[in-house]
Amino acid sequence: QVQLVESGGGLVQAGGSLRLSCAASGRTFSDYVMGWFRQAPGKEREFIAAILRSGFRTYRADSVKGRFTISRDNAKNMVYLQMNSLKPEDTAIYYCAAGVRVGEYDYWGQGTQVTVSS
Repeated sequence: QVQLVESGGGLVQAGGSLRLSCAASGRTFSDYVMGWFRQAPGKEREFIAAILRSGFRTYRADSVKGRFTISRDNAKNMVYLQMNSLKPEDTAIYYCAAGVRVGEYDYWGQGTQVTVSS
C-alpha cells in the first residue's frame, strides 16, 4: 500500500503560481511512477503530468506544457507540481497518484483544491 497526501493548493490570481506537493508513505517510493491529475466540477478527471521512477523522464498534457513542471525527490518521498502562469480554467481539485507504469495508477491522494480567479 502507498499513502499519498497532497498539499499546497489554494486561491491565486490569474498569472500567479502555486507549487503542489505530494507526500508518499508506505512502500518504496522509487518503485512507482508518479502522476498528477485534476478534476473540475462537472468534468472528467484529466491527466496533467507524470514522472518516471528515476525522475529523468516526464510527460505533460498539452494544456499545461510550458506552464507546469513535475518533479520528484526520491530521498524525501515527495513529488511536486510547479504551476506557473495559472489560468481560471486551471481551477480544479488536483490529485497525485502512484502506479507501476504511466497510465496505470493504483493509489490516489485525497486531492487539494486549486482556485484561480480572473
